[in-house]
Amino acid sequence: MPGGPRSGLAAVSTALLAMSRRLEVRDVLRTIVVSARELLDAEYAALGVPDDHGGFAQFVVDGISAEQWRRIGPLPRQHGILAAMLHENGPERLADVRKDPRFEGWPAAHPEMSDFLGMPVRDGEETLGAIFLANKRSAPDGADRVFTDEDQDLLSLLAQHAAIALTNARLYERSRELTIAEERSRLAHELHDAVSQKLFSLRLTAQAAATLVDRDPARAKDELQQVAALAAEAADELRAAVTELRPAALDEDGLVATLRTHVHVLDRAHTAHVTFTCDGVRALPAAQEEAVLRVAQEALHNALRHSDGDRVDVTLARTPAGGAVLTVADSGKGFDPRAVRRAGRHLGLVSMRDRASGAGGRLAVHSEPGRGTTIEMEVPGG
Repeated sequence: MPGGPRSGLAAVSTALLAMSRRLEVRDVLRTIVVSARELLDAEYAALGVPDDHGGFAQFVVDGISAEQWRRIGPLPRQHGILAAMLHENGPERLADVRKDPRFEGWPAAHPEMSDFLGMPVRDGEETLGAIFLANKRSAPDGADRVFTDEDQDLLSLLAQHAAIALTNARLYERSRELTIAEERSRLAHELHDAVSQKLFSLRLTAQAAATLVDRDPARAKDELQQVAALAAEAADELRAAVTELRPAALDEDGLVATLRTHVHVLDRAHTAHVTFTCDGVRALPAAQEEAVLRVAQEALHNALRHSDGDRVDVTLARTPAGGAVLTVADSGKGFDPRAVRRAGRHLGLVSMRDRASGAGGRLAVHSEPGRGTTIEMEVPGG
C-alpha cells in the first residue's frame, strides 16, 4: 500500500517525540510502554527496570487493567525470559513463550500469552531495563499472528531512543534533587534568621517584664502580652518553614491526596478555616503535579500569613481538555497587585508564575483592598 511506509514513519515519529517530551522517569517509562504496544499492535506490553536485589525497581504495564494488575500480585523477580532480557545483549523473539525451556509459569490472575518479543534497553554497557511485548493482534492475510523481523527492527529503534529518553529523565531528576537540596538550604537559613530574631526579641521582652513585675505591674503586663505575640509569630514562622521543608508524597499518593492532606494539616494548625474541594481531576504528568502543589503551598502560605482572613478555600477542578485548574481564594484584606509590583514586593507571585509557565500553564492573580485574594493556576494534562 502506498500510504503504509509513510504511516509507519509517522507513527514512529509520534512515539519518539512523545518520549522526548517527558522529563520524569515514571512518565518516560509509561510513554515507552504505551508507544511500543501501539506501534507493534500487541495485546500486552511491559517495561521492567531492574533493582540491585534480583527484582524490579519499577515494572510498568499496558493492556492490563488496574484491578487485574492488583490481583496478579507483587512485582516479578528477574528469572526466566525476563532475566534473559536484562542479562543478554540481544532481543528475544518466540512463537510461544510457554514452550521455551526457561518459562517458569505465571500467577493465577496473569493473562494467557503466547507469541513474545523482548528487547533490552541499553545505554552503552549498562542495561537500563527491558521492553516485553506479547500477543500480536494483527497479521497479513493468511499469515500467523506473530512478531516479525520488521517488528523486531522497529522495537530495536524504539529501545535505542528509549535509552536516550530514560537517561535524560534520570539526569533531570538528579538535577532537580540538587535544586531541591539548594532550596532546602535556603529555607533553613531563612528559618534560622527569622526564628532567631523572634526568639531574641522574646527573650529581651521576657527579661524586661521580669524586672517590671514588682515596681510597675501594668507595664509588666504589657510586656507579657508582647511576649505572647512574639511567641505566636515564632510558632507561625516555624510552622511555615516545616511545611515547606517536609517532602511531598506526590510519588506515593498523587496530587489530590497530597493536597488534601496538606490542607487538613493547615486547617488544624491555623485559626483560619482552610477547605479543599476536588472536582474530577485525574492524574497529571509529574511535572504538572509538582508545579500545582508548590503553587498551592505558596498561595496558602501567603493567605495564612498576610491576608488576616478567617477562611481560605482551595479548589482543584478538571478542565475539558483533561488538565486542571487550581484556585486558592481567601476572605482577607486583599491588596493592589500594581502597588505591590511598584514597591518591589512580590509575595511569591514571581516564583508562582515561573512554576506555572514552567509546567506549560498560566497563573492569574485577582485581588483588591478589602475584597480578598484569589490565585488561579491552570495546567494542561498529559
